[in-house]
Amino acid sequence: MKGVIVSAGLGTRMRPLTNIVSKNLLPVYNKPLIYYSIEILKEAGISDIILIVNKRDIKQYKTIVGNGDGFDVKIIYAIQHEQKGTAHAILCAEEFAGGEDIAVIFADNILEDKIDAGNFKGGARIFLKQVPDPERFGIAEIKDGRIISLEEKPKEPKSNYAVIGIYIYDSRVFDYIRTLKPSGRGELEITDLNNIYFQNNDLDFSMIKGFWIDAGTFDSMLEAGNLMKERFLKK
Repeated sequence: MKGVIVSAGLGTRMRPLTNIVSKNLLPVYNKPLIYYSIEILKEAGISDIILIVNKRDIKQYKTIVGNGDGFDVKIIYAIQHEQKGTAHAILCAEEFAGGEDIAVIFADNILEDKIDAGNFKGGARIFLKQVPDPERFGIAEIKDGRIISLEEKPKEPKSNYAVIGIYIYDSRVFDYIRTLKPSGRGELEITDLNNIYFQNNDLDFSMIKGFWIDAGTFDSMLEAGNLMKERFLKK
């Protein structure tokens, strides 16, 4: 299995800081946010990683992250030249994947649990976490241990199980992405991709029990920094 880190966004919610530097290179306590994604993949036993970035930020990433030697992994880069959504960004990894399964993580995710990748048998796997504000996220409805619906930021959520920014896909993912139609905001949406697997009865899930932070705002970055400081000082 190979790893794909999606870090091509422009971080508009965190301007003016992100006018000059990628959000995922900003510090979360004592290291850049992007380091956590790399470490999550490494802990899952994934050492061959591609980092999807935008053209503006690639030099900064190569300076700070390099080729992965500092993490004992191998990292290469690809540029998402147009902001056409997260599913479109994954498509940039097709040649790198070489027909293997891929674990995809959005670079602003921090979590306590190790991701469950070792028993993956094909199809797709999403990772879920109970949240107090489900209307802000993609939501999975679960019944009798099975997913029965997926919705993107529903006004009236059917559950509080948020789909966090970590996914595992088999090699069909790239063909499926090419069938997607742009959403109302003109992007290829990850929820639409997951729904293809769901409709084909090829989607399972793993529940996240420890903490999870989507560090995409000033408040969540501050929360993440304080939490990482607390954990660091306990070591």
